[in-house]
Amino acid sequence: MNMSPKEQHVEEQISELVSRIVADMTAGDDLPLRLWNILQEDAEVKSIQIYANTVAITRLGYNDHGPVHMKTVCRNAMQMLCILHETGVNTSLEKEKSGAFADSVCAVMLASLLHDSGMTIGRKDHELYSGIIGFSIITRILNQVLLNEDDVMRRTVIRSVAMEGIIGHMGTHPIHSIEAGLILIADGCDMTKGRARIPLEIPTKPTEGDIHKYSANAIEKVRISRGDEHPLKIEIEMTKEVGFFQVEGVLIPKIQSSPAKHLVELYAGVIGEDVKRYF
Repeated sequence: MNMSPKEQHVEEQISELVSRIVADMTAGDDLPLRLWNILQEDAEVKSIQIYANTVAITRLGYNDHGPVHMKTVCRNAMQMLCILHETGVNTSLEKEKSGAFADSVCAVMLASLLHDSGMTIGRKDHELYSGIIGFSIITRILNQVLLNEDDVMRRTVIRSVAMEGIIGHMGTHPIHSIEAGLILIADGCDMTKGRARIPLEIPTKPTEGDIHKYSANAIEKVRISRGDEHPLKIEIEMTKEVGFFQVEGVLIPKIQSSPAKHLVELYAGVIGEDVKRYF
């Protein structure tokens, strides 16, 4: 299964982030790195991501829902976790003393890389199908990295938060943890023109979902950084005003449904024009 240059680049970015997290933020716990190394090579995870894209793009005419998208969501979420940790914001597992920062990282990583696995079946209720597909995979992989009998609670907690992130990523089901809330936002942030490139190249008759392709094609850049008034700043640059549909119709509802919404500043604008601040 050969990777595109874009997928390879996103993988490299995740590897750098996970290595930095383990080196600087987990007090010597290398679980996130061991988990990432397994997920990179897991044949079932790779196959699900590839076929999800076949169904999404070829069969249904949607934007990318495959390996590049799922890894981009993972990268976005890892960036946000790093910023939260560096600004002293605890994850839900840390705040509740149910787990360490490393456990939150693992849960978010698993959720990101499997959140659209239900697209292998279809679009409607795909977040629920993703949970069904993901449960056994998450269980299998956690059993590989947390081998001891006394790790059962840790495996249970990580899997539970990962499942919350998967099932909650569309904003259709209430979620309550910061970790799951970051999946919602990270998913909404993958809206740049590259995500719409393949669907736009496939000749089709006009259909109801076309606005997603054209609006995504207007998004030039999405930048995630440390905020001025809140920990997370999201800045969106676009070439045409149609890109505001992605911001207002997709990203903002996800942020508003997220338990992490109070942590976010959101800015968007057409390049060369005034920038709007939403939060």
